[in-house]
Amino acid sequence: MKYKTNVLVIATSRKTRGGITSVVKAYENSPLWDKFHCKWIETHRDGGAFTKLSYLLKGFLQFLLSVPFYDIIHIHTSEPPSALRKVLFMAVSKMLGKKVIVHFHSFSVDTTIKSKYQNVYRYLFGKADVVLVLSKYWQDELCRTFGFKDNKVKVLYNPCTTEVSSKVYPKRKQILYAGTVNARKGYADMIKAFAQIADRYPEWSIVFAGNGEIEEGKALASQLGIVKQTVFLGWVRGEEKDKAFKEASVFCLPSYAEGFPMGVLDAWAYGLPVITTPVGGIPDIAIDGKNCLLFNPGDVDVLAKQMDKMMSSEELRKLVASESNELAKGIFSVEKVTERLENIYQDL
Repeated sequence: MKYKTNVLVIATSRKTRGGITSVVKAYENSPLWDKFHCKWIETHRDGGAFTKLSYLLKGFLQFLLSVPFYDIIHIHTSEPPSALRKVLFMAVSKMLGKKVIVHFHSFSVDTTIKSKYQNVYRYLFGKADVVLVLSKYWQDELCRTFGFKDNKVKVLYNPCTTEVSSKVYPKRKQILYAGTVNARKGYADMIKAFAQIADRYPEWSIVFAGNGEIEEGKALASQLGIVKQTVFLGWVRGEEKDKAFKEASVFCLPSYAEGFPMGVLDAWAYGLPVITTPVGGIPDIAIDGKNCLLFNPGDVDVLAKQMDKMMSSEELRKLVASESNELAKGIFSVEKVTERLENIYQDL
C-alpha cells in the first residue's frame, strides 16, 4: 500500500490581507491540498497586540496537537515579526524529526536577511530541509548571504490566483495601480509621472486601488493639478476589484522592492499590459517592450515616457496584453505552480 504524505501548513490567517494568504488559498483550492492531506494552521491576523498574541497562542496549541500526525511542515514567513513567530514551530518540528519547508515571501533583503534579525533567518533557513523563494534574485541573495547551495534554496513563483468572473465591464482609459498605497510601492512616482503628460491625455486617468497614504496621494495630485484625473478607490475586493481590473486599459506598479508582486500577477490574470520596475522576481521573466514596459525605481521621467508609449498606442497595449495572457496561463498558472510544489513534497 502506498504511503500517504501529510502536510501541515503554517501561515497567516485566511482573513489577513496580503500575498501569503492569497497564495495559500490557491493551494487550498487545488488538487494538491487533498492529495497531501494538507491542514492550515493560522498563526497571525491583523489587529491589536492582544489579538495577535491570542491568535499566535491558539495556533501554536493547534500545531502541538496536530504535528505528530504530519510528515512535512510547510512554514510560510516574511518580515522579522513573522520569522520570530516561526522559530517556535521550527524548534518543535525538528525535535520531532519532521521534514520542514520554509517558504520565504519577503520584499527586501535590508529588512530581513541583511538586518539585525539575520541570525533568526539563519536559524530558520539552516534548519529547513528546503527553502522556497519567489525568484532567482532571492535564491542568489540567500545563497550568497548564508552560503547555501541551489539544491537547498528553490524558486517557486507565486501563482496567478485571481479567478476572473464572466461579468463584462466597458474598457476605460485608465491606468490602474493595485496594492498598498505607500512609498515602497512608488505611488507618488506614478502621480508625478502622469502629471508630466496628463494635459496631452485629458481623457485618461490614473486609478489607485488599495489602502494606505490616500490623503497624501490626493494632496500630491491636487498640488500637481491632476486631481480630476486621479481616482482613489480604497481597498477593493470581490466585485469591486473585478470591475477595477476589467475597466482598466493599463496596469502600473512603480515598486522599489518586491518578492513577486501579486498586483502584477492579478494584472496578468486579467490580460492587462503592465508597466513596472525590474525588482524582486520581475527580472526573471520581464522583456521590455514585449511582455511589459520597464523603468528603474524612482525614475519618474522614464515612467512618464513609458506611460506615454502605452497610452498612445492601442497596438502596443494589445501586444503586451497578449503576452500577459500567456504568462497567466503558463508558468504562473496555479496548475504549473502546484505541480512544481507537488514534486518538492514528493522529493522530501
